[in-house]
Amino acid sequence: MGAEIPITPTEKFVTGVYASVDAAAAGEVDRLLSEEGITPSCQKGCWYCCRYHILTNVAEAHTLAQYVKRDMSANQLDALRIRTRQWQAWDNSRPGRYPAADKDTGADLAEYVHRCPLLVDGACSAYPVRPVVCRTHLVRSHPRLCQAAGDPESTQDRPAVLKSVVAVAAPFSALIKDHIEKSGLDFSRSIMLLPHWLAAEMHWDLSPSS
Repeated sequence: MGAEIPITPTEKFVTGVYASVDAAAAGEVDRLLSEEGITPSCQKGCWYCCRYHILTNVAEAHTLAQYVKRDMSANQLDALRIRTRQWQAWDNSRPGRYPAADKDTGADLAEYVHRCPLLVDGACSAYPVRPVVCRTHLVRSHPRLCQAAGDPESTQDRPAVLKSVVAVAAPFSALIKDHIEKSGLDFSRSIMLLPHWLAAEMHWDLSPSS
């Protein structure tokens, strides 16, 4: 069904914003290198930041789902659905979460390491349409600090995030907010965790019996 799915106006708008974000981020990375001798330590295969709770909005979620529907095979979609269900079961199993995970989800969590459901073999399976927050999250520190960042008992320093990259991309991120609000939606209410948005946009029933 991939080729039959048309590009929507929102998808076209968001991918255009992504191109501007990427250009701004690349320009700032070049400036950091030439003026301050700073280079990002991020590279393919280092996916520790993909364990973070990634927030995204309705426009980016729609764009992501369009890409997934258009570019992934039936087998890839089925695997993504399973990973998304595992992520949700893990998220619900954390202390203090409501509703608590059903006891039947135990098999889903056997040997499960939580990470973004889009991560496959250490790389993003939807890289061209990854959200702005993923595009602009770069660090200059050793990957071990990113690995430890998700451990509440870690005594390691926090990763050294290149905040200026986020700053130069902020005006373009604001365009997405404006686009959402012009459509009549409340931007703040359109934000959810990426796996929740993915399930909603794909119309997946992630209940344990599904």
